[in-house]
Amino acid sequence: MGKRMTNRWVRAGLVLAPLAIGLECTPLRADPQRLPTPVAPIMAPAPPLASLHPALWVVKDHDTTIYLFGTFHLLKPGLTFLTGPLAKALDQSGELVTEVVDPAGSETQKALLSRATLPQGQTLRALMPEKQRAEYEALLAKIPLNPALLDRYKPWYAAVVLSSLPLIKAGLDPKSGAEVALSANVDARHVPHSALETADYQLGLFDSLPADLQMGFLASVMRDYDKIAPEIDGLIDAWGHGDAESLAKAMNAEMDDPRLEQVLLIQRNKNWAAWVRERMLKPGTVFVAVGAGHLAGKGSVQEQLAAAGISTQRVQ
Repeated sequence: MGKRMTNRWVRAGLVLAPLAIGLECTPLRADPQRLPTPVAPIMAPAPPLASLHPALWVVKDHDTTIYLFGTFHLLKPGLTFLTGPLAKALDQSGELVTEVVDPAGSETQKALLSRATLPQGQTLRALMPEKQRAEYEALLAKIPLNPALLDRYKPWYAAVVLSSLPLIKAGLDPKSGAEVALSANVDARHVPHSALETADYQLGLFDSLPADLQMGFLASVMRDYDKIAPEIDGLIDAWGHGDAESLAKAMNAEMDDPRLEQVLLIQRNKNWAAWVRERMLKPGTVFVAVGAGHLAGKGSVQEQLAAAGISTQRVQ
């Protein structure tokens, strides 16, 4: 169950940029009851600067080249990955396309407040069965985190916040995420940067989940809270070594509920594969960067493209 939970979180959290960037864009930052000091980021020493070589794929025809790169939205400071064929591909691209353009912007803040807040008169703990409420309060006491800070938010949002905290404490930082380095490159070259989705759309995916699935998601995060950071470390290590097979195996672990996989992963991969097919009709070179979970395992973007007769080639 633990392994399934963490992969569930990876797909449901890391693959959604605005929700996986930790506390920088959450309503908790605006709450007068600030998070206690022990929850603030504890920046672990960065590992020695190794030559990271995350995987890179390409789709091309006679006049169009589209690179597909899987990212992690949170990384530890000091990691360098823009080297070799990956750096060359980005430098040659005339456009960068990511899931969203500004995941910490004001529009995301507005969408979070709109979609994550419970209706007037409801509280998160009041929605929980008695046993789950006791376990939830015990976990927050251990962190420690004042339960009142999350009481006005929906279960899916509480799950995302709680699953982000151990990563932030372990030193993973949204400001060091892969998209930040990619954006800096194209900004310096004045290259267009567009998005596949909006922050409101991404948040709406979570908000549309049935109440039982939201509560089950929160319960699974609570159950395996202490396992999240170590297992994500392993996934990032596989990513940095370009071990697409291990990453695919981990990402492909069965989710607790197929509805989550369909809404948050498979359907979006189909949408993005359709975007690639349409973009292939125009000449040019485009660098597409999405969460690594979308380019690994069953139902990946590459698999969706193959089903449409479009082949991808790994170039790093």
